Amino acid sequence: MTSATHSTLFPQVPDSADAVLDGLDPEQREVAMALQGPVCVLAGAGTGKTRAITHRIAYGVRAGILQPTSVLAVTFTNRAAGEMRGRLRQLGAGGVQARTFHSAALRQLQYFWPKAVGGDLPRLLERKVQLVAEAAARCGIRLDRNELRDVTSEIEWAKVTQTVPADYPAVVAKSQRDAPRDPAEISQVYAMYEQLKRERTVIDFEDVLLLTVGILQDRHDIADHVRRQYQHFVVDEYQDVSPLQQRLLDLWLGDRDNLCVVGDASQTIYSFTGATPDHLLNFRTRHPRATVVKLVRDYRSTPQVVHLANGLLGQARGRAAEHRLELVSQRERGPEPAYTEYADEPAEAEGTARRIRDLIAAGVPAGEIAVLYRVNSQSEVYEQALADAGVPYQLRGAERFFERAEVREAGVALRGAARAGGNDSLLDDAEGLPAEVRAVLSTKGWRSEPPAGSGAGRDRWESLAALVRLAEDFEQAKPGATLSDLVAELDERAAAQHAPTVQGVTLASLHSAKGLEWDAAFLVGLTEGMMPITYAKTDEQIEEERRLLYVGVTRARFHLSLSWSLARSPGGRSGRRPSRFLNGLRPGSVALGSRGATSGSGGGIERPVTARRKRRGPALCRVCGKTLTDAGEMKLMRCDDCPSDMDEALYERLHDWRAARARQISQPAYCVFTDKTLMAIAETVPGSEGELAGISGVGARKLGRFGAAVLDICAGGDGAEAPGEAVEEM
Repeated sequence: MTSATHSTLFPQVPDSADAVLDGLDPEQREVAMALQGPVCVLAGAGTGKTRAITHRIAYGVRAGILQPTSVLAVTFTNRAAGEMRGRLRQLGAGGVQARTFHSAALRQLQYFWPKAVGGDLPRLLERKVQLVAEAAARCGIRLDRNELRDVTSEIEWAKVTQTVPADYPAVVAKSQRDAPRDPAEISQVYAMYEQLKRERTVIDFEDVLLLTVGILQDRHDIADHVRRQYQHFVVDEYQDVSPLQQRLLDLWLGDRDNLCVVGDASQTIYSFTGATPDHLLNFRTRHPRATVVKLVRDYRSTPQVVHLANGLLGQARGRAAEHRLELVSQRERGPEPAYTEYADEPAEAEGTARRIRDLIAAGVPAGEIAVLYRVNSQSEVYEQALADAGVPYQLRGAERFFERAEVREAGVALRGAARAGGNDSLLDDAEGLPAEVRAVLSTKGWRSEPPAGSGAGRDRWESLAALVRLAEDFEQAKPGATLSDLVAELDERAAAQHAPTVQGVTLASLHSAKGLEWDAAFLVGLTEGMMPITYAKTDEQIEEERRLLYVGVTRARFHLSLSWSLARSPGGRSGRRPSRFLNGLRPGSVALGSRGATSGSGGGIERPVTARRKRRGPALCRVCGKTLTDAGEMKLMRCDDCPSDMDEALYERLHDWRAARARQISQPAYCVFTDKTLMAIAETVPGSEGELAGISGVGARKLGRFGAAVLDICAGGDGAEAPGEAVEEM
């Protein structure tokens, strides 16, 4: 994730084929110049694999060896395909097709369907969950929300492994797959789902691959047409190929072998979707003449991060582990990874937020920091903690940048202003491209300061701010650029899905972090039962969990923090243990099976909360007495659905005071107190510092800074600034 302010976003196009090779290391250069026959690139995390393969394609095109329209590069996500198109364009090879397997297959299916089948291609079903639910109901099978999601995923797995409904139970038994329901029931639902699709003339994303495979197998004339079009293939993230995708690739290739694959068996983390590293590991068996190049120079991470990553894989077992790559950092030394044990999950989230705030204060951009967790449900407590700390954040997995409503609206406004030129009164006082963009986007909600809060308004502002930063960077790289030039650049980026970076700490699951990188990564919740996840039972499943942690570790360039908590909620039983994968790596621990295990000893581990503190009881709802586990409920000390005894007038006075105080210190309102904290204050009506300090969200720092004013308001005053309460930067 490169900051949008970096001028490297707009590099000069190399002036010759040889110039394309400049700056590549010897192994990357070998990849770039291996343009004929099968090529297998074994590329460790951070070793510049995308750089190597995009320079390979660009070198071949610029040298006249490859025709741009004859190359098809495929990968697994729209983001990765967009990044590849953007890089190729910057290298002067903009005509090359870079797509996901699904988008490449869909394009071919749409083109050949009238000839192969006749009529229009059936409508694509974008969300299959509702149809799976109907199929289950037709079969008399009740599925709750989680079961529905799991059965839908199971149907997807069956299709990409080319398993038909009737064969599903036998295939599950043979593969020892842990099915979410009785395999016979899933087989029934799967068969009914396929029937409903036929009745309604719709297809799903897996059908796109299946139908394309079917047409290429049955119609040799169409297969020949595709093979005449594409002569050279590049497959990124080859360890994630499913049997169905491999079958499609084989049909594209025919009897040719101009194929370059890139992958790392140690980053195979999607086996639940049908991905298998076997195709990568067996590549040389299938292609004995293959050129094999290993990339192990890690340009991303410091030696300390790389040492930990290598140590994780050093304890791995299985076939993928036998082919692991020992990374060698090319960066200067950095800080040691931090291992931190917390008393409970809210404490872990609050401690993480404090560290992030300190990093931002030290100059690390918020957009270069990530919090990574095993499952998405872990995000809520971190959202709350970051909001309490006044730190902007973004949840990974939202809609694509150029598809956001505010970005589309901004594009229309910028295009209109570019056409109007000097006749647009908005631009009368704007000097320079960035000023013009700010003037235009001010009509769409952009301001120099972000809005308070962390909801839709903040998300909209962040999108517009990303466009402003892009304009600043564009002018720096291309002095004298006009608004029309920027609009053309945005159009090209939208076509390539090459989005600018939205500033804000990223909250993401470890799976969705694959392929990304940050200056600082916080890996949280690393306890047994979460890492490895509790349902990972077999040796293969455990090893995949280890690889998932490896992927998380290798996202960090410089700062790496690993943390866990002993209990779920304050006062809960402290029975959790740190992940077994950290044994022998974190200070004071030894690898499993070694003598002298310290049985939970934490020598060298930072514990911000002393283990000998007075034990608190569980947090109980003050209305119904139920034990509270949700962070928001614990802040209010009541269940969300229990009646509130909040003093509405007091809440309004606190709300008005907070708004004024936030303006005074030039910070978003939630940096003072969040809405939940204000509600808790208005419900409790504290009369002393001790009572106020007992409210979750009122730490020592905020107590000292805002406590006198809050207590004054609670007592009926106006909360005017107390003597000696200085206005300071947060």
